[in-house]
Order: sequence, then C-alpha cells, then structure tokens
Amino acid sequence: MAKSDNSRGKRPSKNFKGGDRKKPFNKNFSSKPKQNPPRKTSNPDEIRLNRYIANAGICSRREADTYIAAGNVTVNGKTITEMGYKVKRSDDVRFDGKRLNLEKKEYILLNKPKNFITTTSDEKGRRTVMELISSASNNRLLPVGRLDRNTTGLLLFTNDGDLTKKLTHPKHNVRKIYHVHLDNNLSLRDLHKIEEGLELEDGPISVDSISYIPGAPKREVGVEIHSGRNRIVRRIFEHLDYNVTKLDRVIFAGLTKKDLPRGHWRHLTEQEVINLKMIK
Repeated sequence: MAKSDNSRGKRPSKNFKGGDRKKPFNKNFSSKPKQNPPRKTSNPDEIRLNRYIANAGICSRREADTYIAAGNVTVNGKTITEMGYKVKRSDDVRFDGKRLNLEKKEYILLNKPKNFITTTSDEKGRRTVMELISSASNNRLLPVGRLDRNTTGLLLFTNDGDLTKKLTHPKHNVRKIYHVHLDNNLSLRDLHKIEEGLELEDGPISVDSISYIPGAPKREVGVEIHSGRNRIVRRIFEHLDYNVTKLDRVIFAGLTKKDLPRGHWRHLTEQEVINLKMIK
C-alpha cells in the first residue's frame, strides 16, 4: 500500500532518539545527598516570656502576648514588647511592677476529718493535714488559716501568698459558717446573748448570725462568723458553760462541701478562684 502524501519524506526531529527526548546535562548535578542545616538546640534554662507569665497564674499565653505588646512586662528592669522573647528562670520578670513567681498558683480544697492537726509538721509525731493532700501537687502548698484537731470541714490550701493574706485578714470579713453540736440544748436566752455579743478573756466577740438547725434538736446550731481568733467558736459556747461535742465548717469564703466527702480534696474551679480574688 502506498504511503500518504503527508508522511512522505518526513524526517524525525533531531531532538529525539528512539522516540525519547534527550534530557540536557546539568553540570551542577551532584550525586551527594543534600545535607540539612544543623538544628539549633534549645536551652532548657530558658522559657518563652508569655509562658512564664501564664505559669505564674496571671493569665493565658494569648492574653500574655497582649500585655507584653502593651508594655506591661519588664525583664531585669527593661520593658519587653518582643513576641517570642525568652527569659531565664533566674530573671527578674515583673508584671505591672510586681515580680512574678514562676511556680504556678494552685488551690486545693479539703474536707478535713478529725484527728489531723493543721500544720506542715509536728514534733510530737501527730498526723497533719499535709498527709491528706500529699498527692495533690508537687508544689509547696500551705493551709489558709487553721482548724482544730477535732474540728472537721473545709480547709483551703494554696501557694498564692496574696490570696492567703486576704482570706485571713479580719478586715475582709471572710464568711465562715459552722455546724455546731453541743452537749445540751442551747437556750433561747443564751442564743440571744451570743447574737448581742460576748466579752471573752481576750476581748469582745460577736457573730454575724446564729440560729437553730431546722428539724434538728436545739443542741445543734449554725453559726456564721468572720473572726479568725484561736478556737473562737468553741470558746463562745464554753463561756456560757456549753461543751462543743462536734464542730464542722460547712462554708468558707463561699466554698461549700458539696460532692466532697470527708477526707477528700479537689482543685478549685477557675470561677471559684476568680470569686475568691474578688473578695474586698
């Protein structure tokens, strides 16, 4: 069969050999594998400034970036506005002029049982409340105020020194409510005496309120008080010749024992911490 006119005399392209295009030679080609630049090793003693602020319990990292950019933070006396700036743990980092502690603030609420004393250690070998929260944190937490050995109920622990001072200073009138069990029924006359205020050996004392417990015998009363004087609730009733057989703190600074069995602890919620810091 004759070839068509279109294919007659047509030559193959000079750039093809055997139907394959010949690739140009790259004189810069090297058979050696490409080496990546060495990675920069991070200094374990350094930490990003926004993380430092967050770990100190001031705010979140994102919020910390905003404060840094606004000039609220200084490092070793110098205002830092640079994002990603790193500091050493030994640096003097200040937020609005106040030096920060890298240790993260923690808040633990314990429902204290009987036979534990409120102290960090005891030379007589008695059991302390620190045993009950030993697994709660690796930080050094301290009790806020005290509860007697035989007094049960709410006890707060924290490493936030500013909050501790606020909650223990009388001028802030921190609300505390106790469920009191007496050896005898409390007479209405003595209840009114306590309402009006008593004169104890270390000075006058008054309660915020006192009432019988609804549905319970009259030897059980509820007492709201803000004084932090030693054994003050027991001494109020002893002054009127009553013995306190059981004393339980059921409310402290707005915190309650709800869903917290005796001898157990829990972390405060973020909202609870905010509420405590708003106390004036």
